[in-house]
Amino acid sequence: MSFSLHTHTCAELRRKDIGEEVTLTGWVWHRRDHGGLIFVDLRDREGMTQVSFDPEKSGGTAFHTAETIRSEWPIKVTGMVRERPEGMENPKIVTGEIEVLASEIEVLNTSRTPPFQIEDHDDTAEDVRLRYRYLDLRRPSMMANMRMRSDFTFAIRKALHDRAFMEVETPALFKSTPEGARDFLVPSRTQPGHFYALPQSPQLLKQLLMVGGVERYYQVAKCFRDEDLRADRQPEFTQVDVEMSFVDQDDVMDALEAVLHDAFAEMGVDMRLPLRRMSYWDAMDTYGTDSPDTRYGMELHDVTPIFSNSAFKLFASAANTEGTYVKALNAKGAGTWPRAQIDKLAAVAAGLGAKGLAWIAFREDGSVNSPIVKFFSDEEMDALRAEMDVERGDLVMFAVESRLKADEILGGMRTHMADALDLPREGHDFLWVVDFPLVRWDEDRKAYAAEHQPFTQPVEADVDRLESDPLSVGSHTYDFVMDGCEAGGGGMRIHSAELQMRVLKLLGFTEERAREQFGFLMDALEYGAPPMGGFALGLDRVCMLLAGGDSIREVMAFPKTASGSDLMSAAPSEVSAAQLRDVSLRLL
Repeated sequence: MSFSLHTHTCAELRRKDIGEEVTLTGWVWHRRDHGGLIFVDLRDREGMTQVSFDPEKSGGTAFHTAETIRSEWPIKVTGMVRERPEGMENPKIVTGEIEVLASEIEVLNTSRTPPFQIEDHDDTAEDVRLRYRYLDLRRPSMMANMRMRSDFTFAIRKALHDRAFMEVETPALFKSTPEGARDFLVPSRTQPGHFYALPQSPQLLKQLLMVGGVERYYQVAKCFRDEDLRADRQPEFTQVDVEMSFVDQDDVMDALEAVLHDAFAEMGVDMRLPLRRMSYWDAMDTYGTDSPDTRYGMELHDVTPIFSNSAFKLFASAANTEGTYVKALNAKGAGTWPRAQIDKLAAVAAGLGAKGLAWIAFREDGSVNSPIVKFFSDEEMDALRAEMDVERGDLVMFAVESRLKADEILGGMRTHMADALDLPREGHDFLWVVDFPLVRWDEDRKAYAAEHQPFTQPVEADVDRLESDPLSVGSHTYDFVMDGCEAGGGGMRIHSAELQMRVLKLLGFTEERAREQFGFLMDALEYGAPPMGGFALGLDRVCMLLAGGDSIREVMAFPKTASGSDLMSAAPSEVSAAQLRDVSLRLL
């Protein structure tokens, strides 16, 4: 592609171009005056080329202009490509064997002194970077992230298009429907007192597309959720949304594996197919999470039977109480930590909901240090050592709770200890977690809540227990896990209006409220709705993992802070009284 202002990009020139006259445009990255020679590192989005100015060869005007330019000025230079002098090559950049000897220069604009250095390893505070995001994006690592995100999005679009998926846009202004988080509401000017909601996901609309006969749909969709933020969560985010009809669960998962394989291959990532499938309870019982990172061990063990006759009353009571478990985790190497450091782990466990943290440290000298070990018999200790593969230097931690709670506490401790011990996590780890329960008990609300979402198809053999034993009902669900993160999730959908109403009633909806919220969906299901299933891939989260980062803000062009603020534009901001009157609102 040719442009009128330049002939090449700043990462394009090589030895083969020596002797050619070229024109480059970009920003002055670094300028070095060597007392008679001036060197400029010229940067654009592709990379960097060194430009040299020689008073004898660059012409008086060009050289004198070069003396005035400063960092981040956009310039245009014309000159001859030449080999760098021997010993002056730069193997760290692709253009490092050549430079451009400038004959002409045009200053396209000037720049104020930036509030921070446009460098990858600058320690500028994130709030400053976000306030001047248009400058932060110039950093090579940020530009590389933007390029990677663009390439991956294109690759997944192509993989879907090549498999006859149809891209369909769905509305950004829609009806408020409960999907697990607060809606962002948009007041209607033409219908006072009425509101649109920004979509938390296109879930209901893509089901309607299946009823409408689209059969294979996808969309790179903007979604909005008014919820507390964290490193991998933003109020607005992007998901690759997919739905299929006249399919079963294996059809959907097989199609998704093929799409993901092709998209990751374009990024140089080898995803071995078929992906492993791990049941929800296997994941929870083994790793303490439904999105496990299996690149390192430290697996959970049920040690309840070992302590059925223990003199340690807490463990013995749990072992003889139905529904209560003693589970353990072995953090290899942490047994060498000082007692004060081990004691601090109790606060970590408390943050995960534990009432305390029992532990045993197996020291390198063969001694055992623990407040509870005096209660254990030799037989119990031998059985524990065997079950937990105990070696010198290990730290075994315990949780005494219900099955799910014990799993969650030790799962959190597993992640904490992996970070504390700096366990290696090389390459990428892909798997499916499948067969989630249909519902869970929400202790705060004292009600059942959907484990995935309210439109998930229950396992057919379990439907008869929907009202009598809801927690035993399984579902046709599947989460795509990448590097210990839930990178995507989906499931088969209910396509029977009668079954959909039963599930909504289980979740606390009256028939009247269900009709008010979801009447359009219930009606559609009565017009020959086909079997359907789908998936949503968290594009921001996957790009974060591909970039090797720990915050999705690093792969989003204009993210919000943890409080939901846009520091660059000062949003959210106040609006005028006239604007409020237009939508029939006033502030309290």
